[in-house]
Amino acid sequence: MKPVHDPWYAGQRPRGRTGAGMSARVPAVDLVGVRKHFGSVEAVRGIDLRIEPGEVVAFLGPNGAGKTTTIDMVLGLSAPSDGTVTVYGMPPRDAVRKGLVSAVMQSGGLLKDLTVAETVAYTAHLFTATRPPDEVMERAGITAIGSRLVGKCSGGEQQRLRFAMALLPDPELLLLDEPTQGMDVEGRRGFWAAIRRDADAGRTVVFATHYLEEADTYADRVVLVRQGEVVADGTASEIKAMAAGRTVRATLSGTDGAALRAIPGVDRVETHGSSVVVHCSDSDAVARYLLTETPAQNLEIAALGLEEAFVALTGAEPAAGGASGTAASRTRAPS
Repeated sequence: MKPVHDPWYAGQRPRGRTGAGMSARVPAVDLVGVRKHFGSVEAVRGIDLRIEPGEVVAFLGPNGAGKTTTIDMVLGLSAPSDGTVTVYGMPPRDAVRKGLVSAVMQSGGLLKDLTVAETVAYTAHLFTATRPPDEVMERAGITAIGSRLVGKCSGGEQQRLRFAMALLPDPELLLLDEPTQGMDVEGRRGFWAAIRRDADAGRTVVFATHYLEEADTYADRVVLVRQGEVVADGTASEIKAMAAGRTVRATLSGTDGAALRAIPGVDRVETHGSSVVVHCSDSDAVARYLLTETPAQNLEIAALGLEEAFVALTGAEPAAGGASGTAASRTRAPS
């Protein structure tokens, strides 16, 4: 149900009906046996992926996993070497031409000498029919900076500008690349609140992010790719369950790491000041040792998080460092 109290939805194209006689059961994105070769390099090795209208999907994987190549094919920027790609039942370029698809990329595409409002108005003239520029600016939270030159905007403000531009044709499908890069906490929350409202109204969202916390919190579904293949596909909880193991955390001074590592099933031991974190497949054995052989306190046992599942299922370590500003503390994974 569309929230009738929200003026954004008044007059919006009915979601799921993207053409005359088109069934709402048509998938938003459908990849069947998709392969992509660049000479002798096989970037995508047989991806099968079906995304239904209204889903919010996190598309994750390490560097070289094939994410960008796959997204390019969904956008019609390149064609598969084998297999088929359809967007709302049609070739991707046709869907883009009809205004059914928009993308928010991480960089590029902005003229620094125009104001924010001029940029949105200029972009609106590129389409035959769009939402009013002031509406999309309000939706993206940039009304207050409409008179500011784009070149004077922060990275987060420029990303919200790209979001406003993507909303102009009222697309059925939004493809987002690092959508909240550079945004502060309030900006991120507002952005994801807008995305959730749109998804509830039937808009489909596929996003790639380095921040696993966002995928865990906001995605209905997480798709992990590795070496051009889908290695996991499900809810964040299901993805976590696919990676066997638990973490045992306790307060313990003078940790004997060698003794802990000698316990059967222990994968690795981390110490952080007076805290010890043990990654293992047999949490009972570790807990028993800590409680009976050491003065450990405040013992906690937890299932693996999305970060650990990412590492286990893709074989990639999370990248060190983070984004600028308040986003720096969030968990990052390789692009």
